[in-house]
Amino acid sequence: MADMNYNHLRYFWAVAHEGNLTRTAEKLNLSQSALSVQIRKLEERLGHALFERRGRQLHLTEAGRITLDYADTIFDAGKDLLGTLSQQGRPRQVLRVGALATLSRNFQIEFLRPVLGLADVELVLRSGTLVELLQGLETLNLDVVLTNRAPAHDAMSKFTSQPISDQAVSLIGTPQRLAGDLPLATLLRENPMIVPTEDSPVRAGFDRLCARANISPTLAAEVDDMALMRLLAREDIGLAVLPPIAVQNELRTGMLVESHHQMGLTESFHAVTIARKFPNPLLDDLLDGDH
Repeated sequence: MADMNYNHLRYFWAVAHEGNLTRTAEKLNLSQSALSVQIRKLEERLGHALFERRGRQLHLTEAGRITLDYADTIFDAGKDLLGTLSQQGRPRQVLRVGALATLSRNFQIEFLRPVLGLADVELVLRSGTLVELLQGLETLNLDVVLTNRAPAHDAMSKFTSQPISDQAVSLIGTPQRLAGDLPLATLLRENPMIVPTEDSPVRAGFDRLCARANISPTLAAEVDDMALMRLLAREDIGLAVLPPIAVQNELRTGMLVESHHQMGLTESFHAVTIARKFPNPLLDDLLDGDH
């Protein structure tokens, strides 16, 4: 099937907005008959009449209204392209980042910090479920997905998962709850615990730790969102099993403190990408950096 002739579409677009064939021909420095021929060729290509004449006026048919909507979008996009490329003499770089909705916001900021505030960089940030974000990668609406749950890899996988950070996991709580130098086993037995949900690798590691120590912890909450775990720890409903980066502001102010005990648990963060015809150098620089 032959491609559409966009010159024909532009002539139609001009007539549709002017509403008069004669005036449009004058503006375009064409004869009225030549302009009519261009419109007729577009109608033949689309297989629909785009105008109907009522007296001396041209009116759009239903197919004409649909075509005009698309034409407006196409030519507006062209204007945006020219405007973008003309800014500061160089194109702005766009980085489209998706992040698991439950991921630490502090970690996301740290990953993006090298490009934050750059005049020639526009960030497009999206959040969602892993399924939604991977669909965004497949349709090239996203450049990278940040997650702490890397997608399964097999021979049919289209995605590349690159580990970008391993964060130690600690017990986090209010200064009152972590006062004194109590042993780890005592902290786990005597405090309600705020833990990730059972599909989390950190939760699996925490459960193994408790099983080895013959401890049955009291669970105050099972949460799949680091931001909510942070808030529950601030409310002092228990000790949270979290990487300190998720509560770095609270640790800095002293609202929350970190247990000195080493639990041997880590939260792994990944950047998921997909092969693209046109790689994004900005993303390559971020992934090559030290996080």
